[in-house]
Amino acid sequence: MDTSKKKPEDLRSARWFAPDDLRSFGHRSRMMQLGYAEEDFRDKPVIGILSTWSELNTCHSHFPERVKDVKHGVLQAGGFAVEMPALSVDESFTKPTSMLYRNMLAMETEEIIRSHPLDGVVLMGGCDKTTPGLVMGAISAGVPMIFLPAGPMLRGNYAGKILGSGSDAWKYWDERRAGNITDEEWLGIQGGIARSAGTCMTMGTASTMTAIAEALGLSLPGASSIPAVDSGHQRMGSACGRRIVEMVWEDLTPDRILTDAAVNNAATVAMATGCSTNAVVHLIAMARRAGVDLKLDDLDELGRVTPLVANVRPAGKNYLMEDFYYAGGLRALMKQLEDRLDCSAMTVTGRSMGENLEGAEVFNDDVIRPLSNPVYHEGSLAVLRGNLCPDGAVIKPAACDPRFHVHEGPALVFDSYPEMKKAIDDENLDVTPDHVLVLRNAGPQGGPGFPEWGMLPIPKALIKKGHRDMLRISDARMSGTSYGACVLHVAPESFVGGPLALLKTGDIVRLDLANRRLDMLVDDAELDRRRAEWKSPERRFERGYGYMFSRHVTQADQGCDFDFLQTDFGHTAGEPDIF
Repeated sequence: MDTSKKKPEDLRSARWFAPDDLRSFGHRSRMMQLGYAEEDFRDKPVIGILSTWSELNTCHSHFPERVKDVKHGVLQAGGFAVEMPALSVDESFTKPTSMLYRNMLAMETEEIIRSHPLDGVVLMGGCDKTTPGLVMGAISAGVPMIFLPAGPMLRGNYAGKILGSGSDAWKYWDERRAGNITDEEWLGIQGGIARSAGTCMTMGTASTMTAIAEALGLSLPGASSIPAVDSGHQRMGSACGRRIVEMVWEDLTPDRILTDAAVNNAATVAMATGCSTNAVVHLIAMARRAGVDLKLDDLDELGRVTPLVANVRPAGKNYLMEDFYYAGGLRALMKQLEDRLDCSAMTVTGRSMGENLEGAEVFNDDVIRPLSNPVYHEGSLAVLRGNLCPDGAVIKPAACDPRFHVHEGPALVFDSYPEMKKAIDDENLDVTPDHVLVLRNAGPQGGPGFPEWGMLPIPKALIKKGHRDMLRISDARMSGTSYGACVLHVAPESFVGGPLALLKTGDIVRLDLANRRLDMLVDDAELDRRRAEWKSPERRFERGYGYMFSRHVTQADQGCDFDFLQTDFGHTAGEPDIF
């Protein structure tokens, strides 16, 4: 064995299994109780496969089979693999929002790794919050890790139309509300929009975050683009298993990969893909776990100079993730951006990002556009400031009607989701296309948990007149598959006394996208008067995880991590030493 690499006695798992003492006797005997001989696990890297599978997580329904592929690869490379189930934070069924539990998954991931005899981990996720949750926890745990994305599902289909998950649900729901879709058609769309295992096949939050993981250098080249049910995904699972064993011997830990350069690469790639607005919160949280102080203004600066080149819905117009894969996938897109990336950045392959991109090419230049012919001249996101959002807000310019890039209109303010929902279904609601719909008390603490309520539905009174977009503002998030003139993540949130709490129905709101401004046209004296009258709402949780969340979650511009899990909050507990 290469003397520059770890020796068996240096393995982390050796602390559990190697000593000739009573505690290690117990560990070895319990492994034998499971049917393993000492030859199976002694002097070999023990690899944890952290799977976020559950029978309610549709995106990960193929994970039980994929775990077998990973185990096969680990065995091929001379390691010993154990599956370690982790919290399955699914997007479809978790109430009130999966975002409430991202930090729980991050905590669980960190503690699973720290408390068990694992030398390295393969992280299996993909559904929106599982990617950042797993990565955040593994960064803090510090052992070698590799991320295996779930992969997107196959494109949807109904009556000869290609359907995109999420995006077409919103689109056809508006038509349903307008009375343009029959019960039979609605049922057909329902059955055709999600046809296989895998994540949303639009460039929603799932595909955004798996692309970010690959751009950070945490996935094998090309891993984020492979459809979940493609046989290439099985082979990628085995490749991850083989590679993580090598990473353990090389001691290739996350801190060697997650540098300023890696984070900048990931942010650039995100902008070029038409990324979900959720990327802002998750990328900031992951970066800060690695000690990289990424800020909203850094993302806005990249957004101004990075063209959108992935012509994938919802920011793109024509294609879905399956098309993106056939066009060359993320490696091909990153090859287009090569001059804008730091290609010296280290990756899980043990090679640089530049080496990983060698030979990548685009096979359809309408799906992955050249820089000379982008889908949109700037990146996917813009960060706004103003007296409504002094700590920032985000908008997705390419996904909204350009006429709203500069807009001034009266606010129509709702204090809760039920209040908003009742009003927008009222066909006699006094509202015009120039109104600005506002939903507040929907942020990290107010939601609770920062729900995806920011894509406020167009009022039925306007839908029936043919209107399909209007300016909407919220301290909530929205689904990455959404579109429209939606300003999100207003910080500080209204629930903690941010300026959005002072806005009243009828106040004039002005958006100036080019100048990155969002303001309410109310004078300072009046705002001071309203602030003096404002009363803090009651907290939503009185016990359990929600109690901890509401007291320790940071604001949207800080990544919504827990304050006590950030790198500047004390020191890491390190390895258990209580044997």
